[in-house]
Amino acid sequence: MVTDPIADFITSLRNAIMANHRIVEMPSSKIKKEITKILFNKGYILNYKFEDETFPESIKIALKYHPVSKISAITSLQRVSTPGLRQYTGSKDLPRVLNGLGIAIISTSRGLMTDKEARIENVGGEVLCYVS
Repeated sequence: MVTDPIADFITSLRNAIMANHRIVEMPSSKIKKEITKILFNKGYILNYKFEDETFPESIKIALKYHPVSKISAITSLQRVSTPGLRQYTGSKDLPRVLNGLGIAIISTSRGLMTDKEARIENVGGEVLCYVS
């Protein structure tokens, strides 16, 4: 029984990176699609495709690796807020990942955004995960 789909999404990505897979496919949801868009916009993944014709709907993510050293662009994925212990933060106390080199994905009243975007818009929310 899956009780935390975001943690399942993060774990699938983490496992695919450790196995040096180029493409990972998983079931989709609205929040997974938004997290995928953020990862693409910030340059952590190479490409993505939402397959809405299939049932259940799925996401295909092409992972990004360094061409010479074969090291993944994503070095760390960490789930922060869980269904058993939600982690909320105000706009003044937003976390900084690797002193600004990584991102924290925040679920705000204005949708999902990174910690930097939340600071600019002066909103707080639930800290979903850290990416570096």
